[in-house]
Amino acid sequence: MKITAAITGVGSYVPDYVLTNQELETMVDTTDEWIMSRTGIQERHILKGEDQGTSVMGINAVEQLLAKTGVAASDIDLLICATTTPDLVFPATANIISAAIGATKAFSFDMQAACSGFMYALATGSQFISTGTYKKVVVVGADKMSSIIDYTDRATCIIFGDGAGAVLLEPNTEGLGLLDQELHSDGNGEQYLHQKAGGSRRPPSAETVAKREHYVYQEGAAVFKFAVKNMADVAAQVAERNGLTAETIDWLVPHQANKRIIDATANRVGIGPEKVMLNIHRYGNTTNGTIPLCLADYEQQLRKGDNLIIAAFGGGFTWGSLYLKWAYDPKPDPSAA
Repeated sequence: MKITAAITGVGSYVPDYVLTNQELETMVDTTDEWIMSRTGIQERHILKGEDQGTSVMGINAVEQLLAKTGVAASDIDLLICATTTPDLVFPATANIISAAIGATKAFSFDMQAACSGFMYALATGSQFISTGTYKKVVVVGADKMSSIIDYTDRATCIIFGDGAGAVLLEPNTEGLGLLDQELHSDGNGEQYLHQKAGGSRRPPSAETVAKREHYVYQEGAAVFKFAVKNMADVAAQVAERNGLTAETIDWLVPHQANKRIIDATANRVGIGPEKVMLNIHRYGNTTNGTIPLCLADYEQQLRKGDNLIIAAFGGGFTWGSLYLKWAYDPKPDPSAA
């Protein structure tokens, strides 16, 4: 009997501090109306404090996941952390998370594919399940984007926020879980979206710091055009290949980069806004955190057997889509009581 990798639980975490559009108006030449009309973002959460790295959010998200599913950290076989903002060059942020939660049995590693990283990590983690190698795989998507954002650059500082989400993958033989994938990359996109310094090509120096080269650099028009076409096309391709229509797709789970890109993807797939997971207005673009944060926010609305199309696009360029059949009905939300 074919084994598939099914999501059996989700967890999430966002920092307490909320950076609103109104506060950004005091920092750069922008307005709430300008930000909303171009991105759909109202606010984003920012991780404050000394020695507070991406792992802090990842740890909180995984601990919530384990508490909800009743799984012991010592039972985790593998932990993958998708992140663009690791705590350190090494060790991997996944190692730091594993140690903090007591996942003593797990091996762990980071995955870096910009905003597509969580989707890549989900596909990678699923292979260990479907081959029968492992029984419990945790995939984390976490980023402290505020650590690489120039808050004097209005083109980028309005977009990004900090946050983390995590999912548990377990074997399934009912035809649920990850059923199809289409993943792509094109390194020619580097020139349009990258961080100029901080790696081995241009290590940190007084010169790179003075030139403000340790922040996100983006040519918005080029990135927008490429993202709209490729993210929308690949989502439609995966849906069509699996015989899914606007009626049989229950949810589109798009990377939360820009409301206009999300709308274009939904239109290409042919579904209405009522079937699109959307929380960009609350969190902005949390890079690897966007998709798991969506799953966590919408968990109470998901039902066993729901057809989900996940789609993402990231710097590099990276993009792709997954077809996932949801594996469980929600348990009552204690916070709603």
